[in-house]
Amino acid sequence: MSRRSRRAAAAPGTGAGPARPTVTVCRGCCCGTPKVPGVDHAAQLRDLREALDGTATVRVTGCLDACERADVVVVQPSAAGRAAGGRPVWLGLVNDRDATADIAAWVESGGPGIAEPPGILDLYTFNPSRRVRAELHE
Repeated sequence: MSRRSRRAAAAPGTGAGPARPTVTVCRGCCCGTPKVPGVDHAAQLRDLREALDGTATVRVTGCLDACERADVVVVQPSAAGRAAGGRPVWLGLVNDRDATADIAAWVESGGPGIAEPPGILDLYTFNPSRRVRAELHE
């Protein structure tokens, strides 16, 4: 099954993706580990899940192969956000509670394609390689 058909199969009848945003939190080889000292990784994940309960899907994944930017969080748009032109936003070095709160506030407002992110998130945004982006969908 190709990536394209897997995505379409994940959203029967729409082909546009999930109804609400998805926040993917990397917890691979570097993210979420003592390699990033001074960060309460469990609290970061708990804060996102609590803040976005009912608003977005928060999921944990293995290594996204952007280890030099640990901790990595990817915000994927809802179906409406994608229809409005929103695309996944990759955020790196998300290592403090303020950044987590800014991400949660943005996603609560609609996320990519619906709401503009707080300006401070520009400091965290990066563009991964095509190969790394593809791994998010596998």
